[in-house]
Amino acid sequence: MCFVDLEKAFDRVPRGILWGVLRDYGVRGSLLRAVRSLYDRSRSLVRIAGSKSDLFPVHVGLRQGCPLSPILFIIFMDRISRCSQGTEGVCFGGREISSLLFADDVVLLASSNQDLQRALGRFAAECEAAGMRISTSKSEAMVLSRKKVDCSLRVRGELLPQVEEFKYLGVSFTSEGKMERQVDRRIGAASAVMRSLYRSVVVKRELSRKAKLSIYRSIYVPTLTYGHELWIMTERMRSRIQAAEMSFLRRVAGRTLRDRVRSSVTREELGVEPLLLRIERSQLRWLGHLFRMPPGRLPGEVLRACPTGRRPRGRPRTRWRDYVSRLAWERLGVPPEELEEVCGEREVWSTLLGLLPPRPGPG
Repeated sequence: MCFVDLEKAFDRVPRGILWGVLRDYGVRGSLLRAVRSLYDRSRSLVRIAGSKSDLFPVHVGLRQGCPLSPILFIIFMDRISRCSQGTEGVCFGGREISSLLFADDVVLLASSNQDLQRALGRFAAECEAAGMRISTSKSEAMVLSRKKVDCSLRVRGELLPQVEEFKYLGVSFTSEGKMERQVDRRIGAASAVMRSLYRSVVVKRELSRKAKLSIYRSIYVPTLTYGHELWIMTERMRSRIQAAEMSFLRRVAGRTLRDRVRSSVTREELGVEPLLLRIERSQLRWLGHLFRMPPGRLPGEVLRACPTGRRPRGRPRTRWRDYVSRLAWERLGVPPEELEEVCGEREVWSTLLGLLPPRPGPG
């Protein structure tokens, strides 16, 4: 796969080409004139050492902060993506997936180095034709494989760096396909948050418990659990997450490990549900969303797909669907063969998730 970074993405969009793309996508007449009116006669100046230059017209770039700009950029990038489509891609359950796009974050996928180079070449050519440019210093290649595999990709003759780990949309993906490093990153980020809030919030006596717990729920927990819907929880991960959770809550309660008070007692005193319970409920809720997605939605199709090929020798890694299926069976009593049917009933599934009990254990 190749993670593509575009140079100054929003600032480089040629408006003349954008208006043509909008017309091709059916935006015409008064609606197109209304959009163009936001950019017609736009001018800028340069300020240097207190002096200002003369005004000059601006014909490229989208307005920063305008709620319409992301939509315009998505339409613009969709045109580039469609024009650069080829036969390359990764076959997953009978469907070829050649690219993933979220705003200006682009991932190109292929089953071989040669196919990926061809796809990258076409995408780069379409970008250049549309006035965009790929950053060779920030774009990187990564191979998903148990073994070390070299991947040589070039853009404008420059070799792109190959990495073993890449953060995409805030989630760290590794060449081995494991999520342990992502969990480590989240725990580290949460620890940094607690250090920054330690004196001003966590141990500040003038601040009420209610205020501290509000900050815990709104800042600390989202930082710790970002992307948790994708995690395949192991006992080691559960232990580390619970340790990070209780590190904050004990300080809010004015305790330390030396007090030898059970975690469940501290949570009950503070009125906080176990974080592991929240994570499991959220993972099962996401599973329900995937099963209820209409035909054609990529996440739902990938969930139901059966990858081709044979699994390698040795102990097989747990797949995400196998993990959540087992989770639903162990925690809700829903057998795997009935899981999709039960998830399809939104109200029934929501009721079951509301009844999800905390995990039994020493904590």
